[in-house]
Parts: sequence; C-alpha cells; structure tokens
Amino acid sequence: MNRFFTRLLFSTVAASLLAGGVAQAADEKGERLAHVVFFTLKDHSKESRMKMIDACKTYLTNHDGLISFSVGTIAEDVTEPVSDRDFDVAIHLVFRDKAANAAYQAHPRHKKFVEENKATWAKVRVFDSYLSAP
Repeated sequence: MNRFFTRLLFSTVAASLLAGGVAQAADEKGERLAHVVFFTLKDHSKESRMKMIDACKTYLTNHDGLISFSVGTIAEDVTEPVSDRDFDVAIHLVFRDKAANAAYQAHPRHKKFVEENKATWAKVRVFDSYLSAP
C-alpha cells in the first residue's frame, strides 16, 4: 500500500511540473498568441459601434507579426443562454508569437487608438491565450 501512495505522489508531482513546463514552453516555442478584446461602449448606438469599428480598422491592422485581424459587433440575434451579452464591439487578433503581441502593445498606433477612444468605453475585457495547432 505504501508503494501505491509513493507512485501516486510521484505521478502527481510529475504531472504538475510537466503542465507548468508546457505553459512556459508555449512562448519559447513561438506559439501563436490570440488577443481578444470586448468593448462595452457608453453609447450603445449603431453609430457609436461603427465609429469604434472604424477606429479599430485604422489603428489596429497591419502590425508586424499580426496574422489575423477581425472586428465586429455583438450578434444580437444569437441568444444562447451561455452567451455573454455585455459588449458592443469585439476584436480578434492572432499574433505570430508573444513578442509580436508585445511590440503591438507598445506601438504608437495602438497607444493612439487607446488614447483617442478610451473615453467612449464603459468596460473593456481582454483575453490572451496561446493557440495550439490542429
């Protein structure tokens, strides 16, 4: 019985170390990084949403290391019970790696976007994740 618990403890510790190593290795391997932002605007009008989309297209596209960019409004006709409805505009960006995302965050165009638009935001939620290959 003692041998069983020793093996179980060893397996648990090994699995924990491996999981931590996988997360750390994500950046070292240069895995793609998804950067998803949900904006809740102070003014929920169609005009405000379109103005925000235009600003995203102006300032947040064509950055080095940006693989994919998309922007749009909430899908008002999708009413699944699990759907979060607390946003107006969402952007979905995929970067080549963590370094490309860091360069984007520090870029003057990104900073100008934030400075020029932050007064229109009631709430901003940002989700970053590494993407695994299919």
